Amino acid sequence: MKAALYLSEKNLVVGTLNKPTIQPGEALIKVSSAGICGTDMMIFFGKHPRAKAPLAMGHEFSGVIQKINGESEFNIGDRIVVEPTISCGKCEACLSGNSHVCKTLGLIGIDSHGGFAEYVAVPLHRLHKVPDKLSDAHAALTEPVAVGIHTVRRSNVKVGDTVLVLGAGPIGLLIAMTSRLAGADKIYISDVSPYRLSKAEELGFIALDGKKIDVVEEVKTATKGIGADVVFEVAGNNITAQQMVHACRTQGQIVVVSVYKQPPTVDLAAMHFRELSLTTTRCYSHSDFAAAISMMASGQIDVSPLISHELSLDEVEKGFQLMTNPEESLKILIQPNN
Repeated sequence: MKAALYLSEKNLVVGTLNKPTIQPGEALIKVSSAGICGTDMMIFFGKHPRAKAPLAMGHEFSGVIQKINGESEFNIGDRIVVEPTISCGKCEACLSGNSHVCKTLGLIGIDSHGGFAEYVAVPLHRLHKVPDKLSDAHAALTEPVAVGIHTVRRSNVKVGDTVLVLGAGPIGLLIAMTSRLAGADKIYISDVSPYRLSKAEELGFIALDGKKIDVVEEVKTATKGIGADVVFEVAGNNITAQQMVHACRTQGQIVVVSVYKQPPTVDLAAMHFRELSLTTTRCYSHSDFAAAISMMASGQIDVSPLISHELSLDEVEKGFQLMTNPEESLKILIQPNN
């Protein structure tokens, strides 16, 4: 089969892999649509600690069941989306129902071949049916939507709150969209990309250009010196690590979503004196994933504005090049069988 293969740093080629042979308890999936994620970019630049070449990346993907090995509620021909997390089922987190923070958590597309290929072998228990109302392209974004849902569920956002989202990439925008559904009144979102800020405005959020204004002072002025009730840090740099503390109200909450490549400098004294709460979040639970499908199918969350490009597998290198420029792209989808 045809697949986009990560071979080494910045070396991604369209080549061939053996079509997967499914084991008991697995299904063979013909991939319909797969999203390029920031984690895929980390792999592309040779900075992911677990991804080993040669690898077909892609952990955000939808498809159609071609074969099933074992008893299942699914049928051949079912449209599905894959929940890509791989957990051990034995550690304390897994046994307590929190497999998304498994001690050895892995992902299809990182620790095994993923959706940037014509076919993928997937455990049956990682499949979710796609409702008729949901397109293949939108279904492929279930994973990032689930991240947004899980993040807001981990937060204290309530009706009438002021929220600040630091970072207007796909995850930041999805967190803002979900915060609005949770009842937030005013939602500020900052970035340094005019393209992404214009998308935030298009979606009805208050866009703050970090290159032109002091984000902290802007939020404080707008809130009469109080600050945001909840701050979501989704940019992952030292500047936003400082902003998240000083833009947050006394006894407010900071939710760190970013995975920092280097430990940031955080003003813990400022957090201490104002009794700020710090919460972290990692991916999503099974229920978050199911909620993402339901909320997209019902129209509560519309991912259409987030999709900037839909490309064929032969254009995958172009997709990764586009992703390096936030002025040209937001969410890029690869369609391996088109």
